[in-house]
Amino acid sequence: MTALRPDLAIIAREVRANARILDVGCGDGLLMAALRDTKGVDARGMELNAGDVATAVARGVSVVQGDADIDLAYYPDGSFDYAILSQTLQTTKRPDLVLDHLVRIGRQAFVSFPNFGQWRIRFAHMFGGRMPVTEQLPDRWYDTPNIHHVTIDDFRSLLDERNIKIEGQWFLSGDKPRNERLANLLAQHAVFLLRRD
Repeated sequence: MTALRPDLAIIAREVRANARILDVGCGDGLLMAALRDTKGVDARGMELNAGDVATAVARGVSVVQGDADIDLAYYPDGSFDYAILSQTLQTTKRPDLVLDHLVRIGRQAFVSFPNFGQWRIRFAHMFGGRMPVTEQLPDRWYDTPNIHHVTIDDFRSLLDERNIKIEGQWFLSGDKPRNERLANLLAQHAVFLLRRD
């Protein structure tokens, strides 16, 4: 089996066996296939990119083409044990509303995203005066899918505003875990497990 991206590996480790999941922005379905094969989950996915939908379906997982900004509104409350949004929040038009739907649809929700407050990005802005192009963020400002640049502290503030409880949080620099202390400055990626308070 193909190795999972570090944030997906955390999610796969934490999802309980035989759960029902909705993976929003599921890409090629790799996480869903891994969870199906290792934990017996009932996985459903939603993906905007038609090519990724075809790849996911070829993996034998159930995926529909859809837009998180529009189509999550049609899912009933509490219809999944977990709603998962990995590396997609920053690409949505209204991440606040997408987050509301995730914690409504799933009894719990996993959200992972690149931390735009990480020191390398700050350094690039301060001393280079330009939007950074890094291994973490390889696209240029004009061709990036990222339309909202969220930091860990921004995200925590949104959770407070929305009365969403953090049940777990993990921070990464590359594939290495980083503790919570100074995560907003040092971590490249964040993974949160959430529940409506």
